Amino acid sequence: MYDSGKLSFSLKYASQAGAGLSKYIKFIVLSLIALLILWYFGKDLDWQEVRSSFGRADAFYLTISVLIICVGYFLRAVRWQVLLRPITPSSLKELFATTTVGFAAIFLIGRAGEIIRPMWLPMRDKRVRPSAALVTLGLERIFDLAALVVLFAINLLWFTPPPGREEDFAYVSLAGYGLLVGVVLGFAALVFYQRKSDSIISFTMRMTDRRFIPQRLRRILLSLLKQLSSALEILHDWRETATVSFWTITLWLAISVPTWLVLLAFDMPFTFSDSLFIMGFAVVSSVVPTPGGAAGAFHTATAASLLFLRPDIRNEDAAAVSIAMHLVYFAPALVFGLYYFVRGDISIERFRNLLSSEHAVEEIESDAPNNGDLLTEEHTN
Repeated sequence: MYDSGKLSFSLKYASQAGAGLSKYIKFIVLSLIALLILWYFGKDLDWQEVRSSFGRADAFYLTISVLIICVGYFLRAVRWQVLLRPITPSSLKELFATTTVGFAAIFLIGRAGEIIRPMWLPMRDKRVRPSAALVTLGLERIFDLAALVVLFAINLLWFTPPPGREEDFAYVSLAGYGLLVGVVLGFAALVFYQRKSDSIISFTMRMTDRRFIPQRLRRILLSLLKQLSSALEILHDWRETATVSFWTITLWLAISVPTWLVLLAFDMPFTFSDSLFIMGFAVVSSVVPTPGGAAGAFHTATAASLLFLRPDIRNEDAAAVSIAMHLVYFAPALVFGLYYFVRGDISIERFRNLLSSEHAVEEIESDAPNNGDLLTEEHTN
């Protein structure tokens, strides 16, 4: 005879322990990758010269760039509120707090910190469901990608490649215009989904009504599809779309201007058009899933873009600029994160729980429709 309750508990404990071990192994591997990239970035540098380059930087330009980036956090919160509007009302104060804490998490542990924002906001503002927060953040990323690609592609129209780099620049231009086509097709797909969402959701409900498909997974999928349909209502209303586009463009101006100011702080011979080119490389590299806000990958890509445009720049100066730009983009969020930590809004334990993928699944599942709701909707459809 055996105790089924104890066996179930043991299996659950073993599963959680295995998931925790897997998470730590993944973090260690990503940390090793980041260290390898950082080693490659700095192996041939004279770090004394890098420090000297920092010492010559204009503190005024750097300070202004940090302040503008902080305004950018507020602009993200305003845009997030607009994206949530078709689903639920929300608090701008809580959206700003969640945004800054989320970016602090990204700076500390990398892109794994993205999960903080959709999990923390519903704890601060009970009107917002986790699935709604997650879906609208997905839309946020789509608008960000679209804005970045459009800025990059438009900039290519009058951008003059450095002498001797014309052939390499042709490949960059091809990639930029290819991404622009991809963005247009992506938005077309979203518009199609929004118009046909009822049929698509109904079809998904029928296709996932299978014994081999876990009901838990089915509920989460359908919940996300429904929240996405609600969030995409903004594409049906041109005023809402224009509002989101306005705040997105304003946000990326609040990122591109500090990029140029950092270059000016180091007395680099770059135009604003050059800074848009460099920003494109810097932001794309920041999605690399390594701890420390893409530490290593960001610095390497940014320094490489500087040297691509101006081969006569010293490697040490390019390295100093890339480090400063990384700090300007991400570090200000730490100040806000520390403020909310000291104020007691978030603890180390809560922070760890929010980073748990298992916790995220449970939160999203908790606001997914139950089996009874699914049967009712299937019957209605």
